Order: sequence, then C-alpha cells, then structure tokens
Amino acid sequence: MLRLPTEDLVTRRGGRSMGQCRLCGREAEEISEFLGLCGACLRAGVPGARERIDEAHALAREGFGLPLEPPAEGRACRFCVNACRIPAGGHGYCGVRQRRGGRLVGGVTTANVSWYHDPLPTNCVAAWVCPGGTGAGYPEFAHDRGPEYGHKNLAVFYQGCTFDCLYCQNWHFRALARRPAEVSAEVLSGAVDAETSCVCYFGGDPTPQLVHSLLTARRARAARPKGILRICWETNGSMTPSLLRAIAQEALASGGCIKFDLKAWDPVVHRALCGAGNERTLHNFRRLIKWTRSRRWPPPVVASTLLVPGYTGEGEVARIARFVAEVDPEIPYSLLAFAPTFYMADLPRTRADEAETCLRAAKQAGLRRVRLGNRHLLT
Repeated sequence: MLRLPTEDLVTRRGGRSMGQCRLCGREAEEISEFLGLCGACLRAGVPGARERIDEAHALAREGFGLPLEPPAEGRACRFCVNACRIPAGGHGYCGVRQRRGGRLVGGVTTANVSWYHDPLPTNCVAAWVCPGGTGAGYPEFAHDRGPEYGHKNLAVFYQGCTFDCLYCQNWHFRALARRPAEVSAEVLSGAVDAETSCVCYFGGDPTPQLVHSLLTARRARAARPKGILRICWETNGSMTPSLLRAIAQEALASGGCIKFDLKAWDPVVHRALCGAGNERTLHNFRRLIKWTRSRRWPPPVVASTLLVPGYTGEGEVARIARFVAEVDPEIPYSLLAFAPTFYMADLPRTRADEAETCLRAAKQAGLRRVRLGNRHLLT
C-alpha cells in the first residue's frame, strides 16, 4: 500500500536518525530513506541508481493518480520538456493538460489555479533586488524609492507541475492537479485591484499553464495602461523556448522578473530529486539571459538553489554558480535553506556552517550578487 506523506514520515526516524543507501550501504542522516540513494552514488553513476530513481518517483505519483511517466502515445503537447503524447481521455505528466473530445485542454483559456493577495514587501525569492522589495526601477517600475508598503502582490498558484520534486513544499497541489481547469483569464485578471503592483505566477509550476498566465497578464496590463503592474514568474525552466520568450517579453516590459530555480547541477542528482533531467532548464537559462540583456536594472532574472542536505551542497552550488557567472556574473543568486517535507521529510534542515560554505563557494565562482535566504530555517 502506498505510503503518503504524513507526520509519521517526519517522526519515524526521529528526525535525525540514519538513512541508508541501497547501493553502497552507507548510513548517514543526509540520506533520504524514501529515495534510498546517497549523493555520492548518484554523482558516481553507480549501476542501479536509475532504476531506483524511477521506482521512487513512480511510487510518489501513484497515490495522486498522476501518470507515472510522460505518456508516449496520443496527441502531442508541446508546452514543456516532457513532450507528452496524451491518449484519449488521458492526462499529461503535469496532470493539468488533458485530452477531451480529441482536443488538448487545460492551461490555455482556462486554468486550474488559486490566488491570494500578499502585502508588499513579501517573502519572495527576488525581494532583495526587485522593485516591490527595494524600489529598484523607481519611478518607471516602482511606486517608491524603497519597499512598496501599502501595495500588494497578487500571488497566483497554478495547480500542476512538469517536475516531480520529492521535497516539494507545496506538494498538496497534487491532489488538485487533475480537477477541471475552470478559471478564465478574465476572472483571474479581475483579481488585480488598485493596490496591486505586481503579479507573481508560481505553483507547482506555471509551465503547463503559461498560455493562461500570459493571457491574464496582458488583460491586466491593458486595463492599467499607464500604471505600474509588474509581471513575474517563478519556474523550473522546463518550458518550450517559444513560451519562455513570450514570458520574457512580458516581464521585461512590465518591470517584472523571472525566477529560475536551478535545483541541481549533476543531471543524475537532478533526476533523483525532481524526476526529470536539467538539460532543458540550463539551455533555457542561457536563452533567457540573451533575451533580457536590454534591461539591466531592476534585474530581469534571478536564480536560486535549495540546499538539500546530502544532495545539493558545496560541490553542486559551486558548479551552478560557475555556470551562472559564465552567463552573467551580475545575475542575483539566492541560496535557500531546506526544511524537511513531503517524501524527504526525514532529512535534517540545512546546517548553518554548510550554508555559509555554499555562500562562499558561489562568490568564489565569480558571482557578485549572492544571498543566503531563509536563514531562520538553518540549524
């Protein structure tokens, strides 16, 4: 019987007891019991790792009724790296894209989405460099020279994702991903009121429903032709390049930004954590910087990495930071502390000394704007 994430998973190992790698037998608190693989075996390409990775992700998806892998026979969906071919009556890997009556639906004119208003400045990955948190871009893109107190962000949560992260902090959306996509762009854009100065699309991930987010953004901005309304996306970067270009243009024009989550450098580690490779994400990051160089400030792109103990430590961060620095050393890069959750609820939190080591590694790689966020989660 499938073991869904519960408090039992958090406490069963006592929070800090040892996990064991099924391949090398090593025991350590930084080994996820659910994944059953250590970071060293993943990076070394030890035989048997891919089979265990696939098994873990299939188990993680089964209880939510999501496809265990991208479907390969049916009508082609061209929204993301998964390149699903969805059979009649079936769903894409994200759960949102569906084939109904011979057509693919979901995430275009209507979406599976929820939203709320968040007072500015808010807890955003980009808050330390964005107009809403700092006044960057005043007066064209910001109301004030500092934080926009008195204004708010429209936080738009898309129920669905192109990845399968075992540590997803918003994993509850999976139970909702297959429900009907019923919210129109007109309805969502109507949530933008006079105090709203930015819209942030996140999730899950907005990628399966990017067309809907674009339609919403354009309607909302058209209704405020001379006012400030920044449009931002927070994403894993797995979308097709044409959709990436479209959101880049909207973010550039509005003073918004695209927050790219670079989850791991090693492709096997990335697949173990997220159920997908990172080649598309890295290629899209390069494309995005090429398309956004016309606006240096406020930064149109912000990168981030979650510091998952045992998996994305100093070595991974150093390689990611070198990659980002080669693209542009001025790109802001946030390192985020890990809090145990979902199927990695038995891992410890990020240690303060490890986080500081990763911070130094990112700076030594050549990046000029690096920040350690979520410090309150460090141990």
